[in-house]
Amino acid sequence: MMNYGRDPAVQAQDTALPAQDAAVHTAVHAQDLTVVRGGRTVLDALRFDVPRGRITGLLGPSGCGKSTLMRAIVGTQAKVTGTLDVLGRPAGDPRLRPRIGYVTQDPSVYDDLTVRQNLDYFAAVLHPGRAARSRRRESVTRVIEDVDLSRHADALAGNLSGGQRSRLSLAVALLDAPELLVLDEPTVGLDPVLRRDLWNLFHALAADRGTTLLVSSHVMDEAERCHRLLLMREGRILADGSPDTLRERTGAATAEAAFLHLVDEADATARPPQPARTTTEEPAR
Repeated sequence: MMNYGRDPAVQAQDTALPAQDAAVHTAVHAQDLTVVRGGRTVLDALRFDVPRGRITGLLGPSGCGKSTLMRAIVGTQAKVTGTLDVLGRPAGDPRLRPRIGYVTQDPSVYDDLTVRQNLDYFAAVLHPGRAARSRRRESVTRVIEDVDLSRHADALAGNLSGGQRSRLSLAVALLDAPELLVLDEPTVGLDPVLRRDLWNLFHALAADRGTTLLVSSHVMDEAERCHRLLLMREGRILADGSPDTLRERTGAATAEAAFLHLVDEADATARPPQPARTTTEEPAR
């Protein structure tokens, strides 16, 4: 398990920022963010901030609303109410499209095209025309190296392993060097080596390029690899802070234990008080 320890930058971000500096340091700002679907409240009045240039983990069990929240952030979720600002603009603003990379749980690539052909196609969609040919070529070469698919550049996507297909989807999202990268459970089903390599890439993107990453997972040991955590359960944010902050708050040894402590705490708060038991003595005969 990788543990990045107490990062001074993370500590600084645990402190509230002055209002005039919030937009500069915040990639995503949500206030009373709510999504109701089919009469069910999927996201319940969420309030949180995602700091720029850091890795924020969105942790919680399957079905807690993580994917819905990510779709809201990238602007593809319907029936969103409340405030949701992304990179200084309302979520869904067309001007945000080239600034955000989004990787869904299912790889979104064409099986009958090679790795390079897939990337050439998506690069042409992003930057069409002959004038952008050199830019497209440089972007495709860069992302193939970023995700370590150089040896498979001419392989059909349909012949790739699950982990390689996931890396190809990530390469597509990286083509335009996005400021915000939203990754919906990118390591599901991957072996420990591939998971480690992907997390090393995520940290390199944040440290070297200033990319903001929002990474969802239901694997709690991945919490230790994030600078900051949003812990979700049943459409609500249970806690928000660095792994160290959450461990200290709960007195837990691991982020997983901290999450379970917070779940139990929330359940105890929500549970109605039990009436006091009384005993009635029978009259003496």
